[in-house]
Amino acid sequence: MLNKYARAFFTRVLTPFAAFLLRRGVSPDAVTLIGTAGVMAGALVFFPRGEFFWGTIVITVFVFSDLVDGNMARQAGISSRWGAFLDSTLDRVADGAIFAGFALWYAGNGDNNALCAVAIFCLASGQVVSYTKARGESIGLPVAVNGLVERAERLVISLVAAGLAGLHAFGVPGIDILLPIALWIVAAGSVVTLGQRVVTVRRESAEADAAAASGAGPGNTGSTPRGSGSAS
Repeated sequence: MLNKYARAFFTRVLTPFAAFLLRRGVSPDAVTLIGTAGVMAGALVFFPRGEFFWGTIVITVFVFSDLVDGNMARQAGISSRWGAFLDSTLDRVADGAIFAGFALWYAGNGDNNALCAVAIFCLASGQVVSYTKARGESIGLPVAVNGLVERAERLVISLVAAGLAGLHAFGVPGIDILLPIALWIVAAGSVVTLGQRVVTVRRESAEADAAAASGAGPGNTGSTPRGSGSAS
């Protein structure tokens, strides 16, 4: 949902910065790697210690690399399957680090096993939600559905809540409740999104199988199309 609107806006905003990096000889792959490393550092260094405000600031700075690297590749005319694969793979690593950071906090000084479990569920369900789209596309289906909570929503909801919750350390009372609420929202939204994608893939696969069956003549066995795609 947010992907549809926010990505286009931030792409326009970050285009001059992407052009600047290209002029300095920086490669899109380098931006992808640095961005992922920065997100992981912000999540796994700050979040387990309960420093949610500063962790969110660090992550926010680096998370925009996901838009910058693709912008750079398009401007340079060097978009490739490898770049798309690397970007999608490291997105999963960065997302996992964020929710792992939450889980480590609640397993440690946060002292809340229930919220630790919810954070782990958010981590796992986010990976599965992305996998369903990638797997559907790999068997030749469009997976034409805008899920309720895709990657952009997961990041915005969790990071905004974490950043605000971090203000509790600066004396803002009661605001730390926002992070648990956000984790429950992401968990529930991920379940809904997973259901949306499974239903969509089932419908599209049934339509594709019916079309293949109606178009196959005697002696034709047909084949399953193969393809590739990105996940969110």
